[in-house]
Amino acid sequence: MRKITTVVVGAVLGLGVAGSTRLCPEARAAEPTGPFKADWDSLKKHDPAPEWFQDAKFGIYFHWGVYCVPAFGSEWYPRNMHIKDRPEYKHHVAEYGDPSKFGYHDFVPMFKAEKFNADEWAALFNKAGARFAGPVAEHHDGFAMWASKLTPWNAKDMGPKRDVTGELAEAVRKWGMRFVTTFHHARNNQHQIVQNGKKVWTGHYPRVEGWPTVSEDPKLRMLYGNLPREQFLEMWKGKLCEVIDEYRPDIIWFDSWLDEIPAKYQTEFLAYYFNRAHEWGKEVVVTVKQRDLPHEIAVEDFEKGRADHLTKYVWLTDDTVSRGSWCYTKQLRIKSADEVLDTLIDIISKNGILLLNISPMADGTIPDDQRNVLLALGEWLGKFGEAVYGTRPWLVFGEGPTRLEKGGHFVRMKGGYKPEDIRFTRKGGTIYAIALGWPGEKKQIVIKSFGKAKIQGDLKVTKVSMLGSPEAIPWEHRDEGLIVTTPGTKVDDMAVVFKIETTGSAKLR
Repeated sequence: MRKITTVVVGAVLGLGVAGSTRLCPEARAAEPTGPFKADWDSLKKHDPAPEWFQDAKFGIYFHWGVYCVPAFGSEWYPRNMHIKDRPEYKHHVAEYGDPSKFGYHDFVPMFKAEKFNADEWAALFNKAGARFAGPVAEHHDGFAMWASKLTPWNAKDMGPKRDVTGELAEAVRKWGMRFVTTFHHARNNQHQIVQNGKKVWTGHYPRVEGWPTVSEDPKLRMLYGNLPREQFLEMWKGKLCEVIDEYRPDIIWFDSWLDEIPAKYQTEFLAYYFNRAHEWGKEVVVTVKQRDLPHEIAVEDFEKGRADHLTKYVWLTDDTVSRGSWCYTKQLRIKSADEVLDTLIDIISKNGILLLNISPMADGTIPDDQRNVLLALGEWLGKFGEAVYGTRPWLVFGEGPTRLEKGGHFVRMKGGYKPEDIRFTRKGGTIYAIALGWPGEKKQIVIKSFGKAKIQGDLKVTKVSMLGSPEAIPWEHRDEGLIVTTPGTKVDDMAVVFKIETTGSAKLR
């Protein structure tokens, strides 16, 4: 392993070492055997959303890395501290000095993670009701959160000096959750592209003469992405293969800019991952934004967004517990548990899954305001998770006055959800109608989606109850809908679930 790695790092640093034609020479002594080849037709035989993933509904990840040390602005501090009209630059100069004298790499020794406890984190995620969890393995900044042998800029050799990803993989699986690793490193490379007929530089770090971002120091170049394009691409792929071999992630999630990675590298990575999973005997998931990979291969992810309609395909939302920054900052504002729960329920009603981000502090502390949101979610899911886990969408996703302005990334809503907003899930012949708030005691509600003018078939309602309540629920199925009456005692403030048991089948008119 070490001998192979030395050759690859040498190649990345531009030392003239010849490359290999193997898919991932950095990672293993031999290629995995399996049914997948590095071409699109072969890769489309992969099931992008296996049943376990569709059943899971809810996962947790976290933007936690060197960028948490300044705790200012956002996780884009590494970039913005180099742009002179940005608040991050002004803050950096005032607090640390000019970037030419105190670069981003100087934060690395300050990222000690002295309070990080993987077992405590995993226990919290499990208590929150997550079915999969894991770290941002590498953000745009080029710092690997695992024990990498391909770059010196890794959490085992620098900063925490611990294999953060390895500790988390063990802890997460101990609690019965699947393991996710997310990758944002496609953006790291400084390279030239043609834009409006001119060559321009792109990449996460701006090129500023005299600053570390354009240093010729071989070590600094690996952090700042100041590498020849082909050599960077080999390392992009090699890091993925290294994480695959060492930690066997169940989900690999990609941020935007995967479209900048040539198809050759995309297909080689996918074939390697899918064939390794075949060896392990398990089904794995890849997610992307902007459909950067074919939908037959990867699950589409919406950043801080979601679909505005019920889809036939399974999709993912990555959203954060906070408003604004994805990483911890001293001014971070946190959403209420009610808002996060309503978002989760709306997502699953439309055939989606939620990956929720939290923002730990640099020392490994998860702040109490974020912890309280997770615990409140877990308490609700512990009581009413029957309507969430293992469900599938119904004929319609829901009804009520509150709608998204439009679907996609970065969605907006006019106001929050109300008790009149109802979302549906289904498990066999049982349909769950989830009201996004407490409607009130002994309140009569008309669930219009059950109206005989809207559905056809031989569907018959046989019983209606409310999860968490021992009271009998009066109900009547009429042409205008299913009329139900809430219990005389409040069940929950955030959301309540009518369990509607049926026979027969139905379809929309």
